[in-house]
Amino acid sequence: MAHSMSTNSHTSHTGRSGRTRRDDWRESATRYALLPLRIFLGITFIYAGLDKLTDSTFMQASGAGSIGAQMEGVRDISAIPALVDLSLKSPVGFGYAIALGELAVGIGTLLGLFARVAAVGGALISLSLWLTVSWHEEPYYYGNDLAYLMAWLPLILAGASVLSLDALRAARRGTPRGPDGPARTGPGPAAP
Repeated sequence: MAHSMSTNSHTSHTGRSGRTRRDDWRESATRYALLPLRIFLGITFIYAGLDKLTDSTFMQASGAGSIGAQMEGVRDISAIPALVDLSLKSPVGFGYAIALGELAVGIGTLLGLFARVAAVGGALISLSLWLTVSWHEEPYYYGNDLAYLMAWLPLILAGASVLSLDALRAARRGTPRGPDGPARTGPGPAAP
């Protein structure tokens, strides 16, 4: 990759490669730009999943505060009542599916493990919650599930290229490997 030298007369600090400190900062900022979003979404979805799994009132088919009561309450005002009807066939099972899905998405996002797959999962969870639970919010921007859906899109597009298990896996795949492990460099016989 070729780099051009800055000719800006206002910048006097250049590094070894002729790039300015300001250029280095911009490059770092761009590289790490999605990390705060990853951390926020990862922690939030882990928390949401654990909160549901540890709330015995939530994981009930009926009663105040239960997943069943919540789904009954939004059935007639959701965008897709058939989706709510599907969840009402087994509200506790649906509650566990959402909670475990949020937990898996949060862990994958936070660790950067299969980050794009995790982001698609997060987007699908957010979309389903927006179309059912928060669809009735007026005006629409009061419903936080739509904002979460939009927040997942950059991670679907970009993945987790820094400080992630995906980046570690990609770096390992980029290393030439021979049949007995990493290819040797330096003196000695060349690998076939």
